[in-house]
Amino acid sequence: MSEIVPSLLSADFSILAEEAAKMKEAGAERLHLDVMDGHFVPNLSFGNPVVKSLRSRSDLHFEVHLMVQNPGDRIDEFLKAGADTLIFHIEADGDASELIKRIKAGGIEAGVSIKPETPLSSILELIPEIDLLLVMTVDPGFGGQAMIKSALKKVVDVKKMNETGNLLVEVDGGINLETIQEAAEAGTDLIVSGSTIFHSSNPPEMFKTLTRKANLNSEER
Repeated sequence: MSEIVPSLLSADFSILAEEAAKMKEAGAERLHLDVMDGHFVPNLSFGNPVVKSLRSRSDLHFEVHLMVQNPGDRIDEFLKAGADTLIFHIEADGDASELIKRIKAGGIEAGVSIKPETPLSSILELIPEIDLLLVMTVDPGFGGQAMIKSALKKVVDVKKMNETGNLLVEVDGGINLETIQEAAEAGTDLIVSGSTIFHSSNPPEMFKTLTRKANLNSEER
């Protein structure tokens, strides 16, 4: 089974709490929150004050995706803000193993993300240490891009290597009604979708539609 994770980067920032509530009513269990610093990626989004404020209004699992150059400088603030999973990029600065230890010492789950062009070999030694691997299927920083489908091979490969089955594998980027099944068929556990959900005329129904399409014939996979 594949779980759809709504990305609030594409939601209406003026009513984030209401948007989160609608997703929960539609069946979502997680929310994806993209933090951008304008350095690691050229765009800016929101920071820990927004996460902290939203935390007081939602009990969904918050996975905070740090698209920042120095994730080590931001870990403590997002632990305090209420993140449930904290994800940093392997391409960012800092010792990955130490960052994972700090995140887990804060009592939450640790995730690592890789860009489409980054080889899977760069994170193989970290697989026993992390709870989640986020495979980017677009270049990080902007919503609404077309999926780089070749990146899905990383999902297939890492699922074969994950003998214990404890690692969650997630994809983010270019998920729509045409690409959702391909992402699911690769074996993806968590599928992030932003623009397709929140730019639709009925976001809750679109969430449900994506969930259904992702899990068609799931018993056969």
